[in-house]
Amino acid sequence: MTTAPARIRRDFPGISTRAWEHPADRTALVGLRQLSGFDTLLRTLSGLLQERQHRLMYLATAVRVDERQFKNLHQLRADAVKILDAQRTPEMFVLQQPDANAFTIGMDRPFIVVTTGLLDLLDHEELRFVVGHELGHALSGHAVYRTMLMHLMRIADGIGWMPVGGWAVRAIVAALMEWSRKSELSGDRAGLLVGQDVEASVRVHMKLAGGSRVDEMSHAAFLTQADDYDRAGDLRDGVLKLLNLELASHPFSVLRAAELRRWIASGEYNRVLDGQYPRREQDKDARISEEIKHAARSYKESFDQSEDPLIRTVRNLGRDVGATVTTVGQEVGETLSKLGKRLRGDSDDKRNE
Repeated sequence: MTTAPARIRRDFPGISTRAWEHPADRTALVGLRQLSGFDTLLRTLSGLLQERQHRLMYLATAVRVDERQFKNLHQLRADAVKILDAQRTPEMFVLQQPDANAFTIGMDRPFIVVTTGLLDLLDHEELRFVVGHELGHALSGHAVYRTMLMHLMRIADGIGWMPVGGWAVRAIVAALMEWSRKSELSGDRAGLLVGQDVEASVRVHMKLAGGSRVDEMSHAAFLTQADDYDRAGDLRDGVLKLLNLELASHPFSVLRAAELRRWIASGEYNRVLDGQYPRREQDKDARISEEIKHAARSYKESFDQSEDPLIRTVRNLGRDVGATVTTVGQEVGETLSKLGKRLRGDSDDKRNE
């Protein structure tokens, strides 16, 4: 592994998770946090899901990260906790598994699991991004809702044959999947804030898409793929993109890299680096109505800027429908006016007879 670059990373004292949460993700989180009795429900659910049993399983089958085991990861976690000013350091485990993966689970005390496949794939700075990503999940409470989503998917599989209930649960699962994909974008932003290395953050997604041969890949070309994906094909391709995403819990690697690029281009990343970010002490003042506006604005901007053939057609159809409705309205109005004049004329003729 390469050593960390000789530079100072900025810390963010008192930073709120809202600083890195995607608007659509943040709206759901603020709404759930303000829901009366939700904390009690989560504690009950935690007991039903045997969270302690999950932790004991990893304690028995994986390697717990500390100053004696996987010291490199231990230091990366300590750096991430310091930078994001986390009030608690989550446990971390390394699991022997060839697939490159990392995830955060647990409700009362979330913990992070990193696979050996991921350790073999990424260098030091890329791992820093991943650790920051997972810490962002833990601080935002994403593990809670992921667990709920997991069980809803099991329910959907169990009652999928029911014509009404199956479709209802499927709709809920699809909505939660959309939230899950947005929460991954939030995690990527947290990872970038921890690593403060744009190149490394993109390399992570390049390696997840194409493996370790990053010397045979191009940062610029990889991001160009996202633009090509957005505008490629016709209406059929637009529909196929939706079908591919429907039950995906994570956005595709190429698109995640492009989303990070958009976040940086928006200026939000640099504002956080300059110390202009929401503080935890302000979280109690967050209003769901404002978060909904932010989410709606984010979706509208993505919709307006997208070159996807399906979305472009919907946009054009919206304009055409508006013009058509206006034209039809005028024609109907003129026809009724002519009909009215004709009826009045007929009536006058009859009276004259």
